[in-house]
Amino acid sequence: MHPDDPSDQKLTDARPSTPSDDAASTERTIGRHRVPEPSRRPLLGSTPVRVALATGVTCCLSLVAVATARGSDDTPRPVEPLAEAVADRAAIADERASRSLDRDLAPARVLPSPTAVPPTPRPTAVRKAPKKPVKPRRPRPVAGLDQAQMDNAKIIVDVGLDMKMPRRALVVALATAMQESNLYNLASDVLPESANYPNQGSGSDHDSVGLFQQRPSSGWGTVAELMRPSYAARAFYTALNEIPGWQDMSVTSAAQSVQISAYPDAYAQHEDRATTVATALTT
Repeated sequence: MHPDDPSDQKLTDARPSTPSDDAASTERTIGRHRVPEPSRRPLLGSTPVRVALATGVTCCLSLVAVATARGSDDTPRPVEPLAEAVADRAAIADERASRSLDRDLAPARVLPSPTAVPPTPRPTAVRKAPKKPVKPRRPRPVAGLDQAQMDNAKIIVDVGLDMKMPRRALVVALATAMQESNLYNLASDVLPESANYPNQGSGSDHDSVGLFQQRPSSGWGTVAELMRPSYAARAFYTALNEIPGWQDMSVTSAAQSVQISAYPDAYAQHEDRATTVATALTT
């Protein structure tokens, strides 16, 4: 092939371009808004890059200082495995927790403050003495009776009220006891046993005992029962209730219907005093 041949020149002009030429051409042609070549600045001249390099250098110097402080020997220290470190820290935490629990369970001793005001002592409870049972007030004697007679009259009236007996029955019972025993609880000389019970004297009318001079041999009750004024009064009221129409009878007739006395008219003389006593004990 001849060098002066025009075809040879075309082949020469058509040889591939060098990489440097392509790079320069590419750099100039890429991007629609590329920066003009005269305004480009070197990579190391930008502020962000300078800051990044300064930070990296500082970190490296810090690592060197830490390594120097740990020791000047070049022998690398064994690194503690992660699992063992976690286990050790958990054990320490458990130990602290147990000690804390022990302290919580132990009673805390609080020292008194020097300026603390001492607590006011509670007043000691004063034991009250048990109340003594109130004795029933004894009735004041009326109608010429003494205290023993008035006490017996009160028993007769209280029993009648407890049995829901009318006022008329109270007068009949009081008049009867006034005639039979003069309102005293009498024993009997015929029955020595009667003296073994509380009494206010004795009589000698057969085996008659008590306020109403009721006879054990007639079925009124035992000697012990008839010597109790409350029992004797209840026995009289029970017998009076068995008399038909006693409410319409005179005091003498009603009393005689119960007592069957040899002196039936003797009860009438006590009606006024019996009425006075009944009124005093029921008002």
